[in-house]
Amino acid sequence: MSPTVQELQNAIRVATGRFEREIKASFTKEELQAICEALGVDVDKAGRSSTSQMRRLIRAHVGIAESLEAADDSTFRKADLQAIADGVGASFES
Repeated sequence: MSPTVQELQNAIRVATGRFEREIKASFTKEELQAICEALGVDVDKAGRSSTSQMRRLIRAHVGIAESLEAADDSTFRKADLQAIADGVGASFES
């Protein structure tokens, strides 16, 4: 059985040194920054990258989008989360 969106999000959180959440919640700015760091994505050195910009960087880095310019900045869908989980080496129990 495939993991749920929440299971994928929590697996990504744990793989990036964050805490699991009991409720369904999209990634915070700090969690997106941790994902970028785990992927080796260079975010703004001042830490002022917007959540939209970080989502686009993550999508481009894990191959969801062909380039930063082509990347969507909306919240992640399940297929996106699966690619991100693979990218950060997240593991989950199904």
